[in-house]
Amino acid sequence: MLTPIARDSSDPIQAQLRRSIVEAIHAGQMMSGQKMLPSRRLAEQLGIARNTVSAVYEELVARGYLNAVPRRGYFVGEAREAANDPMPVPDAADRRPAIDWAARLKQRPSQLRHIIKPSNWQDYEYPFVYGQVDPRLFPINTWRACSRDALGRSAIDWWTADRAVEDDPLLIEQIRTQILPQRGVFARPEEILITLGTQEGLYLLSRLLARPGTRVGAEMPGYPDARNIFAADGAEIVDLPVDADGARTDLAGPLDIAILTPVNHCPTMVQMSAARRTAILARAKRDGTLLIEDDYDGETAFASDGSTLKSLDTEGRVAYLGTLSKVLSPGVRLGFMVADAPLIEEARWLRRLIHRSAPLNNQRTAAIFLAEGHYFALVRQLRSALQHRFEKIVAGCETHLPAFRMSHGGGGSSVWLECPAGMDARRLWQAAAERSVLTESGDPFVPEDHAGRFLRLGMSYIDDRRIDRGLRLLGEAAASLR
Repeated sequence: MLTPIARDSSDPIQAQLRRSIVEAIHAGQMMSGQKMLPSRRLAEQLGIARNTVSAVYEELVARGYLNAVPRRGYFVGEAREAANDPMPVPDAADRRPAIDWAARLKQRPSQLRHIIKPSNWQDYEYPFVYGQVDPRLFPINTWRACSRDALGRSAIDWWTADRAVEDDPLLIEQIRTQILPQRGVFARPEEILITLGTQEGLYLLSRLLARPGTRVGAEMPGYPDARNIFAADGAEIVDLPVDADGARTDLAGPLDIAILTPVNHCPTMVQMSAARRTAILARAKRDGTLLIEDDYDGETAFASDGSTLKSLDTEGRVAYLGTLSKVLSPGVRLGFMVADAPLIEEARWLRRLIHRSAPLNNQRTAAIFLAEGHYFALVRQLRSALQHRFEKIVAGCETHLPAFRMSHGGGGSSVWLECPAGMDARRLWQAAAERSVLTESGDPFVPEDHAGRFLRLGMSYIDDRRIDRGLRLLGEAAASLR
């Protein structure tokens, strides 16, 4: 009744056996009180090590699926008997909403313009998606080893406690001494806060610094969630135009805050020139503007010189946001904020009101991954892979999409495409999807009157052997609309 062990599976044998037993219990193939085969006998039947079976049995005892009876063996636990009796679900038609939620809700985040990917994006043959990690490049065995080290007794004693406002000191030290110097930033531990990615950093800064009437400059085109977050706090959003040198703040009038992506502008990938950075800092000093630097693409920016606005900041005027998600994976959900200690202190206590600290087990695993040198080895590998894909995508766009206007800043993790006059990018997206080519809509990044003009091609996930054919199919989809 157990699923055979698949020797060629990427899942460990122990995980396969555990899942097989749990599924058999839930399916009613193993009844409450039923005795399990002795570990030696089950191991012989499955052709695996007896220690593996014993470890699975002990884990399932801890999880309540099995009961261990001294000198008698293991038995299916009674607590799992009810798993076969599904809870009745009331028909939606029988519910009579008593609350007018449209009137009660003070915000409607679902109505904002969001970056959206199909949930089945991995099913597309040619997924030109942004922000995903290629599992073929990620050193899963190394990460697994670091995770095991994070389960050592001394580490567990630290991260299983309720630390409320604390971050893992090992991770803070690795960020401070390894990652930040690469970006020209030198900070003290009290000037660093671990976040759930740059997104949370933006949210914390908005709650601390913005209120109705606060003038916040946001790039246009630009990252939609930055303006969504600050607009939700009532800030007055001022568009900052972007040219070949990056965002401009000189046309906006005095600003309280400006949110910028200098290294690789989102979404055009334009890199802010040194002269523009100097001018922005000088104007910020004159007007008393606080600058938020979102370095979302810095770790994988293979064509960047690594310089940041924060590295030029001598007044503490720049709050710097970095992320580990583009290297480790979005699901690890770790980023960091670097700013003057008084701002970090308040952000730390505001974070506590939301979820206390970022998951400390993930922090410790990432810290070990950094401390043992695996992180920068992976960064080098990712940059090399992205540069190769970038060159193939640029060449493919020139060959198969010659009528499209392309922006890429000379090197980044995506390419920004403007459709030819008269072509609707929304129709092109659909026609491409029918050919199993997935791109990203440019609509969330631009004003509403520019909807249907742009597409973004991400390169972090697609196999480089599929790039040329994927772009040829995208070109065929475009031709079908003319």
